[in-house]
Amino acid sequence: MNLLTAAICGLLALFLALVGVSRVGAWLIERRYPPVGSFAEVGGTKVHHVHIPAGSTTDLPPVVFIHGASGNLLDQMVPVRPLLEGRAEMLFADRPGHGWSERGSGNGDPVAQANTIAALMDHYGMEKAIIVGHSFGGAVAAAFAVEHPEKTQGLVFLSAATHPWPGGATSWYYKLSSMPVLGRLFVEALAWPGGTLQMGAASACVFAPNRMPESYLADAAIPLVLRASAFRWNATDVAGLYDHVAVYSKRYGEIAAPTIVISGNRDTVVYEEIHSVGLARDIPGADMIWVDNLGHKPDWVAPDLVVAAIEKVSGKPVDLQAAVKKVEARIADDAYGPACPDEKPELSAAG
Repeated sequence: MNLLTAAICGLLALFLALVGVSRVGAWLIERRYPPVGSFAEVGGTKVHHVHIPAGSTTDLPPVVFIHGASGNLLDQMVPVRPLLEGRAEMLFADRPGHGWSERGSGNGDPVAQANTIAALMDHYGMEKAIIVGHSFGGAVAAAFAVEHPEKTQGLVFLSAATHPWPGGATSWYYKLSSMPVLGRLFVEALAWPGGTLQMGAASACVFAPNRMPESYLADAAIPLVLRASAFRWNATDVAGLYDHVAVYSKRYGEIAAPTIVISGNRDTVVYEEIHSVGLARDIPGADMIWVDNLGHKPDWVAPDLVVAAIEKVSGKPVDLQAAVKKVEARIADDAYGPACPDEKPELSAAG
C-alpha cells in the first residue's frame, strides 16, 4: 500500500511539474508573440483582427482571410498582405479560440465561426467581400457562403478541408485533447512540452514537398497554438470537422458566388482528391486549379497565385494557367520532407 501511495504521489508530482512548466512556457510564448492587431467584441466574442482600409489606388473588392487549424491571422497576412497592400480593403482575423481571439459561446463549428466573421465585417461596414479560406478555414469559408450569400462576392479556397473523408479519422491527440476531463488534463500538462518537441518537424511536413521558410514559425507566431486553451480549441475544431462536413457539404450546391479552388497534387495534410475535387464538383461554375508539386501551403509557397485568383473572382481578365506555370517552374525541383507520411487514397478511391 505504501508503494502504491508513493507511486500515486510521484505521478501527481510529475503532473503538477509539467503543468507548471507548461504555464511558464505559455507565458513566454505570449510575451514573444503579443497581439499585432485590434480587438472588437462581436456577438459576445472578443475577436483579435487586423483591418486594413482601402487605399487611394484600390482596384479590388474587400478581401476577408480565414486561416486554418493550428494557425492565426499572421499565417495568411505575412505572405499575402504585401502583395495586396493599397489594392483592397483587407480583414485578417484570429478564428474564435485561436491566436488572441476569445472562444466565446457558440463558436464550436464552422457555421458559428462564419457568423462571427460576418459580424466582424459588419463592425467595419464591409457589405461584401471575397472570402479566402485555407485548410480548415475552407470549411468556414464554405459555410460563410451558404449562410451569408449577400456578403459573398467571391470565394478562393486554398488546400481546403470541406468534405467527409474515409473513416473520418484525425490524429489521436485531437480526439484526446477535445475530451471533457482527460483532454483538459492532457493539454495542461503535455501540449506545450510535446508540441515544442514536434512543431518544427510537423510544420515542415505541412509545407512538404516545398521548403518551409526558416523564419516561418516565428513570423506566423505558430507557437501560440501550444497554449493549453488554444491547443484545446484547435483540437475541438479538428475533431468535430468530419461531423460538420458530412452534413454541411450537401449544401455547397447553394453557393452562387464566383469560386476558384486551388490545390497542390502533393498535399500530405488533406485529401485534395476529395476536398478540392468535391468543391469544384459541388459549387456551380467553380474553377479547379491544380499546381504540380505543391503541398499544403499555397498561401506561403504561391502567394502570387493566390492574388491572381482573387483578381480573377473579382472579374479581372487574369490568365490563371500562366500564373500556375510560373509557380510550377519555381517549385519543380522541391523535394523536402521525404519522410512525411501521405496515406491518402488515389483519386479513383475518393469517389
